[in-house]
Amino acid sequence: MSDNVCLVLGGAGFIGSHIAEALVEAGYPVRLFDLPRRDLSNVAHLLPETEIVEGDFTNEVDLRHALPGVDYVFHLASTTLPANSNENPIYDVESNLIGALHLLQVAQTSRVKKIIFISSGGTVYGVPAATPIPETHPTLPISAHGITKLAIEKYLHLFYHLYGLEYVVLRVANPYGERQRSLGAQQGVVPVFMNHLRANEPVTIWGDGSAVRDFLYVKDVVRACCLALNSHSPERVFNVGSGQGVSLNGLLTLLQRVTGITPRVNYAPGRLVDVPQNVLDTTRIRQAWGWSATTPLETGLARTWEWVCSQGLTL
Repeated sequence: MSDNVCLVLGGAGFIGSHIAEALVEAGYPVRLFDLPRRDLSNVAHLLPETEIVEGDFTNEVDLRHALPGVDYVFHLASTTLPANSNENPIYDVESNLIGALHLLQVAQTSRVKKIIFISSGGTVYGVPAATPIPETHPTLPISAHGITKLAIEKYLHLFYHLYGLEYVVLRVANPYGERQRSLGAQQGVVPVFMNHLRANEPVTIWGDGSAVRDFLYVKDVVRACCLALNSHSPERVFNVGSGQGVSLNGLLTLLQRVTGITPRVNYAPGRLVDVPQNVLDTTRIRQAWGWSATTPLETGLARTWEWVCSQGLTL
């Protein structure tokens, strides 16, 4: 049993609930922070062993209520997606970047030991010069979402430089798995495709389906997050991906194999927000922590499909 208290911002969400589960299993005291009236079904099994603090991430007063006694903060709170962030970049800054600055200020005065920030390996680099993409690749995001994630990374380093507030940035690829919903801020292509298949509805692909993505099972993401707790590496920014690229058309082929359902596909014009390919180089995290993704994509998809079929019709 550890005496170090862990706060998970966005703890009732997709990745946050899995992190909370792993921390409880490892013996950490866990506090979850999420919006009032948030659906807690993802963490219902953890409620006897965790503390819930309701509040708004953008409200500094709410953050001050959440941080006393906290040693480690996992920052997963986010209000936008790459696809919708460009529609209102001011809101993206107001709700995500300003909120992160409030967090840093409160964390610095509350004697937090470390912040672990879940950044976006899929958006901070922009259009890659080559793949796989190392952490040293230029960062030229083409979505407001990616710009805001990158700005938060820079402010984390500023607070480390000014106040010694330790941090780790995990640039996560395209996570998927149980508890990921196809509605709201947890949206991802895997649950969207699965829900359309289950409802016998056509799947929409933006572009011709050749866009390549790096899909990473949520349990592999969580292992990296837990390793970040005790990291003493001089490096503080890590790619977290499978290192394997799969096109959207290839993903549908795998989903057909997993589900037994032949998808009907509508191809729509490509979007400016989408990069043609994104596969992350994970050499740094492998050398520093011995971490690598261990769940084959088809295995992870099968587990996710089993969970989707166990749920109601709207996810």
